[in-house]
Amino acid sequence: MKVYLDNNATTRIAPEVLDAMLPFLTEKFGNPSSFHSFGSDLMEEIEAAREKVAALLGAHAGEIVFTSGGTESDNMALTCSASINPLKPGLVTSTIEHPAVLETAECIRSRGHPVGLSEVNHDGTLNMDSFISLITEQTGLVSIMMANNETGVIMPVEETARIAHERGALFHTDAVQAAGKIPIDVRSSGIDMLSISAHKLHGPKGAGALFIREGIDLPPFMLGGHQENGLRAGTYNTAGIIGLGVAASLAAEHLLEEKGRTGLLLGRLEAGILEKCPGAIIVSAGARRLPNTATVLFRGVESEAVMTLLDIEGICVSSGSACSTGEETSSYVLAAMGIGADDANTALRFSLSRYTTGREIDCVLEVLPPIINKLRKISPYANR
Repeated sequence: MKVYLDNNATTRIAPEVLDAMLPFLTEKFGNPSSFHSFGSDLMEEIEAAREKVAALLGAHAGEIVFTSGGTESDNMALTCSASINPLKPGLVTSTIEHPAVLETAECIRSRGHPVGLSEVNHDGTLNMDSFISLITEQTGLVSIMMANNETGVIMPVEETARIAHERGALFHTDAVQAAGKIPIDVRSSGIDMLSISAHKLHGPKGAGALFIREGIDLPPFMLGGHQENGLRAGTYNTAGIIGLGVAASLAAEHLLEEKGRTGLLLGRLEAGILEKCPGAIIVSAGARRLPNTATVLFRGVESEAVMTLLDIEGICVSSGSACSTGEETSSYVLAAMGIGADDANTALRFSLSRYTTGREIDCVLEVLPPIINKLRKISPYANR
């Protein structure tokens, strides 16, 4: 059977989401921006989806801007914020953010604006001393992810948002990995902007949203149309937006139940790996983490070899961020935590979902240990 434990890369689309999308790919194909009712009537359903996304985040519908996904949402939040106040164009973020944030930060730096990258501790948590020291009078935006995509470590969003506000800066969080896995309330957390992506919570690829707190006036991100109050021009991805709305509703409905169930399965997987693969190390084991994510170091065994053999057996895992796959260097996230390249190159990430079963976990625990043991016997690095 196919065992899919790479859900931080993307998730299976929920059947309810697909069913809801199909009419908008067939008979309801109109353009919502059209004058005639065949198209314009679809705006009611787009607004209903906006309400569903807002409900998942504890926001108002008018604070939700639809995008093509988390990468665009991150880009919009960071680049547009840098233009709000010419006296405060600076950005503070962290060394372990998603590339959508880090590469945008470098673009902002290339324009002459100050950018600070906060260090993290050895367990992957934010180094608060480093973070606080970087915020200056020129800092207009702080962007700290809600949960890391490789380690699952949950960041202190409420505390960092409070500190940002005390220093006169706005606060953005990349919640792409967190949405649907842990509760989110933008009001009580003090979040000004927040990014999500549909395909990380059993919705379609190519749809996402950016929460922008009421009262924040961002300049347009994409020009050429009136859509999304002029902030993000372009024809509506109607089917994708509908799918995101349904996915958000399902995530809210199953959140607490699935948080507990997935957490138990993850605990079972981690305990089995530690028992059957001596020497394995759970990264950030002592930190507060998402209930679905575990990165494990199998010292002495290269992760690429393990992934290849698991793939042959029908088991899908990863060595980190899907956006970094194919790069020759090891994980920059693990490097920022002080994990050396030799150990980082042995890392495997297991990420579960609403559809993960106990049988799948048992299958991994049956197939993985013999692979690790076999590779260790032939690896020249195993005894280093």
